[in-house]
Amino acid sequence: VQLVESGGGLVQPGGSLRLSCAASGFTFSGYAMSWYRQAPGKERELVATITGAGGRTNYVDSVKGRFTISRDNAKNTVYLQMNSLKPEDTAVYYCNTRWRRSDYWGQGTQLTVSS
Repeated sequence: VQLVESGGGLVQPGGSLRLSCAASGFTFSGYAMSWYRQAPGKERELVATITGAGGRTNYVDSVKGRFTISRDNAKNTVYLQMNSLKPEDTAVYYCNTRWRRSDYWGQGTQLTVSS
């Protein structure tokens, strides 16, 4: 299993950014995918999850209405569209899946929201 995130960067407050996570090594469409984030000095936090077929999504309260998780099973890719970004969204964002009872993580991509 390999997960590779991309799309992080520096964004001004109120701006938007889309993260991508390319997956390989497992039957992508059969598994839920999640985005987590970890800010400096804080524990890793679950941000959003999407089911294998993409029919159901869940979000942490702090991003509801601003972030959208989606997936393209033909491209083995999951996305996180982030709008109305706030400084408190600054963190390293990680892609995750649970496959055969083990958690797999990408290397992370840094998002910094600052003016």
